[in-house]
Amino acid sequence: MELVEPTTLFILAIVAFVAGFIDAVAGGGGMLTVPTLLSLGLPPHIALGTNKLAATFASSTAAVTYYRKQLFTPSFWKRAFIATFIGAVIGTFAVDAISTAWLQKVLPLIILAAAFYTIWYKTPHTSHTHLPTRCPHTHRKQYVQGFTLGFYDGLAGPGTGAFWTVSSMALYRLNILLASGLGKAMNFTSNFTSLITFAILGHIDWILGLTMGLCLMVGAFVGAHSAIHFGGKFIRPVFVLVVSGLAVKLAYDAWFVGL
Repeated sequence: MELVEPTTLFILAIVAFVAGFIDAVAGGGGMLTVPTLLSLGLPPHIALGTNKLAATFASSTAAVTYYRKQLFTPSFWKRAFIATFIGAVIGTFAVDAISTAWLQKVLPLIILAAAFYTIWYKTPHTSHTHLPTRCPHTHRKQYVQGFTLGFYDGLAGPGTGAFWTVSSMALYRLNILLASGLGKAMNFTSNFTSLITFAILGHIDWILGLTMGLCLMVGAFVGAHSAIHFGGKFIRPVFVLVVSGLAVKLAYDAWFVGL
């Protein structure tokens, strides 16, 4: 593992703080950290594994914050936990089987698609402050939602937090704070599961991951409290603009440079 220049670590630390803040407020911090790691020249598998290490810090901090504010009830979502765990394991092994060259071309497109999705989706209008009724229909939703988003987080990851929030609001008619609390807990589940799998496969740069993880954790702490007090939409336009720019550059480098 090569030594990283202090300037590079400092830049990554700033990016990680901003990403942690964004992830706790609106979800999708990985859309900023993954392209940043790729821009350093890391192979895609290493970039994804390192991002999982860093993201686990942020998602755990945000999840604990929402839980302490009584915005998440673990016992109600146990089926989503199980499905997310299974999906994340399968998704991580799937990405390990993909060739580096192919992944390098596809990842920027996934990031760009996730960024455009966050621009165009309309947040469901709901103010429900209570959990949905326990019934087989709700249980099936948890299994399908958990496995699908867990698999995606293991396979790629960018935007998972945002996808959890908006899909939970649509499926269960939760308000944005309850949906965010659920999203952070499930995002931590898939992040940690995928992290263990990536570690077993040897796809992690521990110095970069731990540095970014600590800064993500601080950003997530500030962001979660900001979201609880002010809501979750006030930074999305600038965030999506930056992410889109990074993704376009990565896509250009992967597809056109060297032709």
